[in-house]
Amino acid sequence: MTSIMTNTAAMAALQTLRSINTNMAEVQERISSGYRVQTAADNAAYWSIATTMRSDNAALSTVQDALGLGAAKVDTAYAAMKASIDVVTEIKTKLVAAREPGVDKLKINKEITELKNQLMSAAQSASFSSENWLYNTNTAAVGTKSVVASFNRDGNGNVSITTLDFDTAQSMLIDTGSAARGLLTRAYDADQLQQTPTGTAAPYYLIVAPPAAPPTGTEIKLTATTAPTEMDAMIRVVDKILGQLTDAGSTLGAITKRIDMQESFVANLMDTIDKGVGRLVDADMNEESTRLKALQTQQQLGIQALSIANTNSENILRLFQQ
Repeated sequence: MTSIMTNTAAMAALQTLRSINTNMAEVQERISSGYRVQTAADNAAYWSIATTMRSDNAALSTVQDALGLGAAKVDTAYAAMKASIDVVTEIKTKLVAAREPGVDKLKINKEITELKNQLMSAAQSASFSSENWLYNTNTAAVGTKSVVASFNRDGNGNVSITTLDFDTAQSMLIDTGSAARGLLTRAYDADQLQQTPTGTAAPYYLIVAPPAAPPTGTEIKLTATTAPTEMDAMIRVVDKILGQLTDAGSTLGAITKRIDMQESFVANLMDTIDKGVGRLVDADMNEESTRLKALQTQQQLGIQALSIANTNSENILRLFQQ
């Protein structure tokens, strides 16, 4: 039936054209934004996952910053520890030189005194961001220091923070609150460092750090009357201190390596998360471009179909012409 009141063909053509225009608007939005899932309305599940993972990636970015800060602190402590090892090694060689008969012990002691001052300076300078793992002026011990290493989310959605912990008791060189807490300020029993101890305690310490009271024992310094047996005891104690500093340096080096590995892992993890989110929500530009071309063609055909449908009413008019 042909009707001048209801143009069925035009309605169908118009409906098709509207659908084509809607699809074109969607494709153009994807091309302009680069996302096929930009809002929750596009795909609620994918949008939720992507939003959560982007938030986690932002947290991981902060972890990267924290690792960088932690690495700087460890590197600072290691640099000062390495310098201290060199200085203690020099003190050891000076004591060995003083063991030689006829050597001026007082002159060598002046050199040892300056080397001790250098140890104090190196420990005091090992500060980064107001933290010093080698020198403590507080009454309480510095304790364990933590470096944020990772941000984790388990299968149930619970989040947690992983840290790298370091006990500064392993590296503390000088502690003005308690001489016993410092590797350079505590006393060591030289008798126990002999291959065959005599049982008579002979404690020695290297540095005095006021206001902490000196430990019970004898300071490692030379006088004109220092006996060879005393120098032997001092050498054993300095060698013991050197071993402890070397152990502390090894620990700091291992932590530095661990931080470097963790930084690399976090960077790779962030890239992997970005790729995963991209697979969920990014638009395929090749596909969208092809789809846009097809829709443009469909749009032109739709307009042509609507134009043809609208001419049907004019054809009806010809039936009444004489």
